[in-house]
Amino acid sequence: MDGTKRTNIKIGSEVSVVQKNHQRTGELTEGVVKRLLTNSPNHPHGIKVQLESGIVGRVKRIL
Repeated sequence: MDGTKRTNIKIGSEVSVVQKNHQRTGELTEGVVKRLLTNSPNHPHGIKVQLESGIVGRVKRIL
């Protein structure tokens, strides 16, 4: 599923995110959504979230 629409992402969802320092390589990190940080309904690079592990990144894939 697409990570660019805020309505697709719920707290507790398992997602793959790309962290700011991994944007060049595209390295993905998997985790469970703790907080939604992007307020707009959509974002072309992915909705920014905080995972339960504390990692912040943009959602590339919803698992």
